[in-house]
Amino acid sequence: MIAPNISLSLVAILLAYFLGAIPFGVILAKLFGGTDVRKSGSGNIGATNVARVVGPLAGVLTLIFDMAKGAGAVLLAEKLSNHSARWMMIAGIAALAGHCFPVWLKFKGGKGVATAAGVFLVLSPLACLGAVILFLLVVIFWRYVSLGSVSAAAAMPLLIYFLWAPRHAPPLAVTVGALAAALLILYKHRGNLERLREGAEPRFSFSKNKEAE
Repeated sequence: MIAPNISLSLVAILLAYFLGAIPFGVILAKLFGGTDVRKSGSGNIGATNVARVVGPLAGVLTLIFDMAKGAGAVLLAEKLSNHSARWMMIAGIAALAGHCFPVWLKFKGGKGVATAAGVFLVLSPLACLGAVILFLLVVIFWRYVSLGSVSAAAAMPLLIYFLWAPRHAPPLAVTVGALAAALLILYKHRGNLERLREGAEPRFSFSKNKEAE
């Protein structure tokens, strides 16, 4: 028989996936612009493409709600698992998987950056802050959102390790989870990385009806 705390943690993981699978970018694009963001710009459902296709307000709201999915999943797991960092990390990965592979959209979702930011904002606020600063610096200097995203994702495992807590390394589950999240985000950005290599990746702007990262 499954112990009550494990049973509740498994419920948290299931709920985390379905929370992460809510396609806020698609919903907000329809509300603000009456358009299917999957058929415009880059076709991505994330905040960058929503901002480019529909406008900055819809993009910012998409960013906030996508982050909230990740944060909410981790907070729910924290409550149901009695503050277990392992189950919180697993729930965070489940929410990230839901965003990247949502059942509602035939498993064709976003690239996971905002949702991962929400996950790590709860798990390690300092590491998340470091990743956000790195993301902003890259975008400001090079104006490639995709480059900023993959840079922040790649740096997160190291940021987690060094900024988890004074004189304490993170739990193994968190380290492995951070690596898994980084690899998933890099995988979802493989097209962007190829365009960056070829010099064909578009720079970010809020102009509508242009290809977005």
